[in-house]
Amino acid sequence: MSRFLVLLCFLPAVVYAQQQKFEYEFDHERPWVELQAQLPAYPKEENLLQFDAGPVSTNLHYVDAPSITVGEDGVIRFTLVVKSPAGAMNVSYEGIRCQTAEKRTYAFGRNDETWMRARLSKWVDLENIAQNYAQRALYRYFFCPLGFHMVKDADEAIDALKAGVHPRAVRY
Repeated sequence: MSRFLVLLCFLPAVVYAQQQKFEYEFDHERPWVELQAQLPAYPKEENLLQFDAGPVSTNLHYVDAPSITVGEDGVIRFTLVVKSPAGAMNVSYEGIRCQTAEKRTYAFGRNDETWMRARLSKWVDLENIAQNYAQRALYRYFFCPLGFHMVKDADEAIDALKAGVHPRAVRY
């Protein structure tokens, strides 16, 4: 009987805590959770869409069209291919999060056309690192026009890349 009385004493506190949690989650956004990234097939030359990364680089920049995904977690994932004038090529699988203007590298391409997961794969600010010019161009002019606004699907991203800029993008 005493256990029952103790349970009855704590029951209102438990109910109140659950109600508070429900009200908080209803009134506030839930914490962001990233989905597990699946590595795409290695890019093929015929699927590469060239884009202008700006005047800073003499390299050619491409996105592999079949690799573009727009996740339910708000991340646009894609394969980036950078070719130097001398013929060197860098391949990486990356993500851009429009809501926070961040990018993440998930994997790097090898010469044998396989993927190697990135050792330090974490979200970094696109604006504070000078080397992110290609990712900044993708963010501003193709995947996240008007900053926080994200393309709705891969087709919209591909159309923007083919057109040379997203119709809602503002050129600086």
